[in-house]
Amino acid sequence: MTLAALDTVLRAANVGGYAVGGLVVLGWEDARAYVRAAEALGAPVILQAGPGCRAHTPLPVLGAMFRTLAEGASVPVVAHLDHGKTLEECRIALDCGFSGIMFDGSALPLDENIALTAQVAEMSHAAGAGCEGEIGFVGYAEGAPGVGTDPDEAARFARETGVDAMAVSVGNVHLQQTRAAVIDHARIAAIMACTQVPLVIHGGSGVSDADRQLLARETTVAKFNIGTELRMAFGTALRATLAADADVFDRLAILRATEAPVQAAAERVISGLMAGSQAGV
Repeated sequence: MTLAALDTVLRAANVGGYAVGGLVVLGWEDARAYVRAAEALGAPVILQAGPGCRAHTPLPVLGAMFRTLAEGASVPVVAHLDHGKTLEECRIALDCGFSGIMFDGSALPLDENIALTAQVAEMSHAAGAGCEGEIGFVGYAEGAPGVGTDPDEAARFARETGVDAMAVSVGNVHLQQTRAAVIDHARIAAIMACTQVPLVIHGGSGVSDADRQLLARETTVAKFNIGTELRMAFGTALRATLAADADVFDRLAILRATEAPVQAAAERVISGLMAGSQAGV
């Protein structure tokens, strides 16, 4: 398989009754583990470069890494910019070969969010990439509270921006370490009643397995962003490796030992999102 566009992968998910994992990448080891997990299950995967990752590794490096993994994979792989904050950052990502761009204007006034997101959607489509926007505001654990997505605003946002995916705030919370999110199913139904754009749940680590499966199977939610639970799996594996051998110092040996546990965690995520579907790639 070669690199896949975000819109192509999400449309297929909506048709197939499943959702795709937008898995947050922080380095080569976890990115490779995510692709191996997807291949083991015959499922598509979205490799996501969020703000923390980009602060550590330049976009050209991430773009080359994601494309290399995609070109060698047996399943569709999307190279996705997560929470892009400026037009210039989105342009750079497209120049670096990203096939999905998420512009986050959720903290802006509605008119400004629509105007800027529409520009990102236009340049993404010109480059053959898909575009994700956010309407409402998904809050952060121990941080800024969320603002629920208004269905009427969501309909206008979808209509005027031309996005291929729409991140919504429906009780989900970024950086949640427990499955404590209380999903507002009525709000999702109201959003679905006025727009056909595939929906995205950020803060997916805080959503229960039952809710993930239900939303993937029975709604237009086509993508779950998952980061915290995978970082926790990495941290647990890293601590266990160091505790097991106090003399180990080689970076490659230490990090290599995290890949199998992270792959196993990613497989659990992906299989849950695919549960009940007849999808194949």
